[in-house]
Amino acid sequence: MSAFNLLAPASVHLGLQAHSAEEVIRLLGGELRSHGKVKADFVEATLAREATNPTGLVLGGRYNAALPHVDLEYVNQSAIALAVLKDPVTFHSMVDQAEEVPVQLVIMLALVDPKAQINALGQIAEVLQNPEIVEKLVHATTSKEIFLILGQIEGGQ
Repeated sequence: MSAFNLLAPASVHLGLQAHSAEEVIRLLGGELRSHGKVKADFVEATLAREATNPTGLVLGGRYNAALPHVDLEYVNQSAIALAVLKDPVTFHSMVDQAEEVPVQLVIMLALVDPKAQINALGQIAEVLQNPEIVEKLVHATTSKEIFLILGQIEGGQ
């Protein structure tokens, strides 16, 4: 199963205006909470994890991404939320915590199964390694477009 099957149209936010990584995490996590996908302490736990294990990724193209997530104990039901930011916000690098990464694509993972988390991260990493796909995602104007792009990836087109 594709990790992107866990992404619901209501969990796609395009042109999101945010001033910080914390604001993005609070918005996406709050949205997942409002749909019952995560527990009440999910957002705070995600922020705490981000402070010690940042998730910013410098990608090969013009845009960078972040994959905020937290342990399965904070999740009720597996889900993914995605935001394309109007303007980049700063996350810290997954590789070098001192490095600031301007991020415009945020994919938040809320998964109940550790194996699923590893598989999802692998599938998402595959997408993020393709600058053409990342560019298409960042320039999408509707959630339908996002799903078409991700559907093409899943279909191997």
